[in-house]
Amino acid sequence: MKKLNITYWIITALFSALMIFSSIGGITLHPDAVAMLHEHLGYPLYFIKFISYAKVLGAIAILLPMVPARVKEWAYFGFFIDLVAAIVSFAAVGDPVANWLPMFLFVAVLVWAYILHHKRLNASN
Repeated sequence: MKKLNITYWIITALFSALMIFSSIGGITLHPDAVAMLHEHLGYPLYFIKFISYAKVLGAIAILLPMVPARVKEWAYFGFFIDLVAAIVSFAAVGDPVANWLPMFLFVAVLVWAYILHHKRLNASN
């Protein structure tokens, strides 16, 4: 159980940090984020801010132990939708596969964190 908890917290903290870090540009509407998300992918500015705040809230939800498991489930699902939508968006605008293929690494880390979350839930029951 100790190894499971350590692995869970490392992977979950890493994933949460990635999500929070990736949302900073959207929250502040940094010119680089606006260039990529608004001008290149065509997302409206209000949506960029919305999804960025949602990512921060989701990261907090999966990090805080007192958050109910059902809320964590929705946070994981939201992250999955966000990452898959990013992959589809990059592919839809014609970006080369080499540019969006690394996004699958983020999906893999998310799936790993989600599996570890369920293993911890099952071990505690």
